[in-house]
Amino acid sequence: MYVTNPHFDDANPDVLYHFGMSTLSHDFVKLFGDLKFVCCGGSAKRMEKIANMFMKEFCPSSSTAAVNICQSDRYVMFKVGPVLCVNHGMGMPSMSIMLHELFKLLRHAKCKDIMVFRIGTSGGIGIPPGTIVVTEQAYNALLEPKFTTECVGKLVSYPTTLDKELCDELCQVAAAMDLPAIKAKTAGTNDFYEGQGRLDGALCCYKETDKMAFLEQAKNLGIRNFEMEAPAFAAMTRRAGIKAAVVCVTLLDRLEGDQVLSALSVLKGYEERPCQLLTAFIKKRLLQQNGVDHHCVNGGGC
Repeated sequence: MYVTNPHFDDANPDVLYHFGMSTLSHDFVKLFGDLKFVCCGGSAKRMEKIANMFMKEFCPSSSTAAVNICQSDRYVMFKVGPVLCVNHGMGMPSMSIMLHELFKLLRHAKCKDIMVFRIGTSGGIGIPPGTIVVTEQAYNALLEPKFTTECVGKLVSYPTTLDKELCDELCQVAAAMDLPAIKAKTAGTNDFYEGQGRLDGALCCYKETDKMAFLEQAKNLGIRNFEMEAPAFAAMTRRAGIKAAVVCVTLLDRLEGDQVLSALSVLKGYEERPCQLLTAFIKKRLLQQNGVDHHCVNGGGC
């Protein structure tokens, strides 16, 4: 159940160091046992914002803002009823630390039927800015459909296909909301500049023709956006047996340029789209479960 490590039970007590929690100091079942959804993204502020959106949607009588319950300064964490919002920082290394401790938290809390979503922004490839990409499969920076990491001095690779039914359902919800959304492949890299073929970084070891050939290769593979977490996210949630989805909005078309030039008001509207989609999806699921659960804890105010 979310933890496949055969050595896991040897850790007693178990310390979730980057959350500032442990089995000695926290009653995970009491605090998190009712969770059904986890929303994660890079920005701490974005996670606070979406948590407050959930507060307004699921706890309309409350005037209290969501409260950060993380006990360290590495991440933030907000619980609104059955929804947990937690940031993961920028890039796969930071996110993998968060996911390891999240999966352990879910195991200690004895949670069941969890769904985990990564939301964020991305650079599009051949699609209009503002398009939501719901990832079918993640590719690495070499445009390979796998996640490769180093374990005890060896390279180990894992598949990166995400749940098809969940992907389809998210696109259906987006269509009902008139939000522009597509199912596509996503490339995730360890570097924002050279790793994604940009020409506007401080350092650059290739020509513009190399950049365009790289982006066209990605497009021909069905990749429609670049970000920095999808391969690790897809691989780790698959290994943990968790239904998961990546929902990222595009801020520009990389075939037309490298810098984000839209007005801040326009970008703000784009960035809200994944949050709006996820709010509607979770509300739909909760209503299917015989009504929205308004039981908010940890400062939820319901």
